[in-house]
Amino acid sequence: MSQVATEHVLVVPTAVFHRLGHFQGFCGDSERYLRGLLDPAHTSYQPRPAMEQDPSFKQLIPYVIFRYRDADGQTLLFQYTRGKGQGESRLHAKRSIGVGGHISADDALQTSAYDEGMRRELEEEVIINTSYRGRMVGLINDDESEVGRVHLGVVHLLDVERPAVEPRESEIIDAGFRPAGDLLADIGRFETWSQICLKALFA
Repeated sequence: MSQVATEHVLVVPTAVFHRLGHFQGFCGDSERYLRGLLDPAHTSYQPRPAMEQDPSFKQLIPYVIFRYRDADGQTLLFQYTRGKGQGESRLHAKRSIGVGGHISADDALQTSAYDEGMRRELEEEVIINTSYRGRMVGLINDDESEVGRVHLGVVHLLDVERPAVEPRESEIIDAGFRPAGDLLADIGRFETWSQICLKALFA
């Protein structure tokens, strides 16, 4: 009988996050946090099924937002709905503005496991047919939800030259660029992390 290998994901003790400065919601001081969170003295790769139930660890998740500014200066964001086959079951049918996922032990074979994990997740989930400029803009922590208690989001904003991003995964549905104002008006349909980012960055 074949055994499916258990995915091991990058985690940091929640206590380390609290020492660096606990917050609820969005924090723009990402550089200071990342130095401590990605310190090899603190990080490890643990079995994902166990980590999904253990709030004493935070799984670090790159969360990438694609932004396009049209000729009139209007801000449009890439958004989609999560299908039932996509990743975290607790987020199914929720709308999202973030693309990304876990850093796995396989990513650690590269120079920067974090950068490799983000690159791999983007490549798996979307097709980017445009040039872009990206930067890290903050962190998301949400201890008020079951999913949020065991994850810590690292938000990256990618400004695209053209609105030419499309799903690669069939479970990313109803995808496309929409005005940020329209998304804010319908914010209740979005997953919590997207709600936090919409309010913090685009309200």
